[in-house]
Amino acid sequence: MTEVIIDKPQERFQIVLKSDKYRERISQMALNGSTSLVIDFEDILVADSRLAEGLLENPDEYLEYGNNAAFDQLQIQDPEYAEKVREQGITVRIRGIPYVTPLRVLSSKHIGKLVMIEGIVIRATNVRPLVTKAVFRCKRCDESIELPQTGTFLTFPSRCPNPDCRATGRFDFIQEESEFVDSQEIRIQEYPEELPPGQTPRSLNIQLVGRDIVDVAQPGDRVYVIGIVRAEARSYPRTGKLRAFGLYLDANFIDTRGKEPESIEITPEEEQKILEIAKDPDVHEKIIRSIAPSIYGYEHIKEAIMYLLFGGVPKHLPDINIRGELNILLVGDPGTAKSQMLRYVPRIAPRGLYTSGRGTTAAGLTAAVLPSSAGGMTLEAGALVLADRGIACIDEIDKMRPEDRVAIHEAMEQHTISIAKGGIVATLNARAAILAAANPALGRYDAYRTVAENISLPITILSRFDLIFVLRDVPERERDSKMSEHILELHRRRASPVEPVIPPDLLRKYVAYARGINPVLTPEAMARLKEFYMEMRSASESEGSPIAITARQLESLVRIAEARARAALRDRVLAEDAEHAIAIMKRSLEEAGIDISSHKIDIDIIMTGKPKSLQDKLRLVLNVLVEMERDTGVVKRSDLIERLTTEYELMRAEAERLIGQLIREGTIYEPRNGYLKKT
Repeated sequence: MTEVIIDKPQERFQIVLKSDKYRERISQMALNGSTSLVIDFEDILVADSRLAEGLLENPDEYLEYGNNAAFDQLQIQDPEYAEKVREQGITVRIRGIPYVTPLRVLSSKHIGKLVMIEGIVIRATNVRPLVTKAVFRCKRCDESIELPQTGTFLTFPSRCPNPDCRATGRFDFIQEESEFVDSQEIRIQEYPEELPPGQTPRSLNIQLVGRDIVDVAQPGDRVYVIGIVRAEARSYPRTGKLRAFGLYLDANFIDTRGKEPESIEITPEEEQKILEIAKDPDVHEKIIRSIAPSIYGYEHIKEAIMYLLFGGVPKHLPDINIRGELNILLVGDPGTAKSQMLRYVPRIAPRGLYTSGRGTTAAGLTAAVLPSSAGGMTLEAGALVLADRGIACIDEIDKMRPEDRVAIHEAMEQHTISIAKGGIVATLNARAAILAAANPALGRYDAYRTVAENISLPITILSRFDLIFVLRDVPERERDSKMSEHILELHRRRASPVEPVIPPDLLRKYVAYARGINPVLTPEAMARLKEFYMEMRSASESEGSPIAITARQLESLVRIAEARARAALRDRVLAEDAEHAIAIMKRSLEEAGIDISSHKIDIDIIMTGKPKSLQDKLRLVLNVLVEMERDTGVVKRSDLIERLTTEYELMRAEAERLIGQLIREGTIYEPRNGYLKKT
C-alpha cells in the first residue's frame, strides 16, 4: 500500500514529462550537457491539480519525485547520457507559480513551502564551490569514509566504520575525491516604487546551488525566484543556538525580470484606453494637466517632467553610447513646491525612487563594497543602480557633501557606476534620468547673480543637466490670489481642486507603453533643429559675443523632441515636436543662462560658471597686471585699481571684486601685503 502512495506522484510527474514539449527539452539536455530540467508550473496544474498542490505544500518530497521521474524519462530517451549523469542525478526546476508572495508577508507559516518572490538584487557574493559529498580518511587505518553534506558547516564522521579501528577522531578531508557544486548567495529587496510610505524595505537572503542558476543576476537586476522557505538558527560558540531563527530561500529557479519599464503588465482594456488617449490632438496638454494636479501653476516645469518621464531614444554606436534619458534641475526659493514635485514623480514613473541629498552618501547613491558573512567582499547596489531604466529624484542636491556629490558625475553622462574597492573592480548600469532640486546658497534666489553663483553646485554637475529652471517666489497680486484660492480649496475639499485628466495608475502604464516606441527624426524636424542651432551659433560669431549654445544642447533638443513624439505614441519626430523642444530649451536658457550684465544668453554660465562678460573683465585685469609687472616686477594693488578705474572705466568695487576672484582662483597672488603678482 505504501509503495502505491510513493509511486503515484512520480507516475503523475511522468505523465507530464511524456508530452512532446518535455520530451523535446529532455532530448536537448545531452546536447547542452545540462543536468536540470525546467517544468512550467502551469503544465503541472493543468495535468493534475493535486500534484500541483502537493508540490507547493511539500516541495522537498515532491521535487524528489520529479527528479526521479525526469531521470526515468531520460533513461528511456537517452540511456547513454542517463548513465553518464547517474551519480549527479537530474534536478527539476519549477517555473512560473501563478501568484507572488510579497517579501513583506513572508513569515513562519511559509517555512517548508514552495513560494515565488520578486525583488531587486542589492547584493551578490562570488560563485563558490559547495561540497555535497565529502570524503574523509581515517588517520589511524587509512579507511575512506563518504558522508553527504547539508547545512552551513562541514560535518565530520563521528566514528571510523572499520570494525578493527572504530577511531572517534583524527579524520582528513580528501578534497580531490569529494564532490562539489557551484553556489552563490544573493540578497534581494522590495522594489523601491512599491515600498509603503514610512516603511523600511524588507530584504531576504537567497541560496543558489547549481551551475545553471548561479551568476544569473547582478546587483541592480530585478528578479523573480521560486524556492523553498527555510529557517536558519544563528549559533554562538559558547551560548549555543538562539530561539529566534532567520528566514532564507533555498532557490529552485531564478530569472531576471525585463529591465524595461514596459514589462509592467497592461491589460487589453487598458491598452485600448491608452490608444484612445494618444489619438486626442491635445494629448500633451492632457498629460501635463495630469502631472501633480494639486500643485498650482508651473506648466512649463510639468511639461519638462513629461519629457523626463517619456525620455529620448538611447543610441548604441560601435565607438560611443549616447544617452536617451533627460536630466532636469529645479533651483528655487523655499516654499515653491520643489520637493512635492519630486515626491510625486516616482508615483507616476514606471520605475522611480526619491532620495534627499542631506542624508545621502556616495556609497548610498552608487554602490557599497561590504564584507561577506562567508568571507571576502560583496557589492551592494545604491540608489542610482536601483533606479536603472527609471527616474532618480534627488532633493536638496546642494546639501550633499562635495566628496559624495562627485559620485553622480559618471552616472549623469555615461549612465554607469564604476567601482574599484576592496578587490572588486566592476561597472554597474545606472541608466536613470535624474530630476534634482536645489535651494539657493543665500536662502533666496538673487536675480543679480548667475545660477552658478546662486547654488553651491560644481560646474561639472551643472553642465550635465539638459534643462535648468529657476522657481522664484515673487509677489504678484493676480497669481497669488489664484494660488491662495487653489490651496484653500484643496484644504476644504481634502482633495485636489483639479481632477487629473488621466488617473495616476493609467498614466504610469501609458508611460511604460510609450517607452517601447523608438521615434525617428523626420527631415523637417532635423531642418528646424539645425536652423535654431545655427541661428544661436551665428549670434556668437561676432567678436566679443558670448556663446549661446553648444553641441550638448543640440543633443538635449533631440532628446526632448523624441520624448514629445513618444508622448503621442508616434514613431516619427515631427517639426512641431522640434518647435516645442526649442521653446522649452529657450525658456531654460533664459532662466538659467542669461548674462546679467549684457542680457544675452550665455551658455558659459552653465558650462564654466562664468559669463563671457566676466571672463573678459578677468582677462582684462590679468593683462593689465602682466603689463605693469614688466616694468616693476611686482604691482602695487592701489596702482592697479587706479589704472583700471581711470583707463578702463571699471567701478572701484568691481575692480576689487575681480582682483579678489583671481586671488581665490590662484591665478594671481600677494607676495606681500598690498602687492600683487601673476602666479
